[in-house]
Amino acid sequence: MRAKVQVFLKPGVLDVQGKAVEHALHGLGWGDVADVRVGRTIEFDLKSADATAAEAEVKAMCEKLLANTVIEGYRVEVA
Repeated sequence: MRAKVQVFLKPGVLDVQGKAVEHALHGLGWGDVADVRVGRTIEFDLKSADATAAEAEVKAMCEKLLANTVIEGYRVEVA
């Protein structure tokens, strides 16, 4: 199975990288851009025949390593 994890800062957490990208876009002439948020995507293969079990395993990975759940949220897709 292929797992895809999207990790992003929770609402209310200052996204310094997003602000830098927003500022750069404004400097390049795209002044209508606002509220830029930057996240990351992690993709990997997982040996599992059961999608439900694989999703639970990937969520456990997120809770323990892939996301800092104090300030980050995540979304998991398994296919």
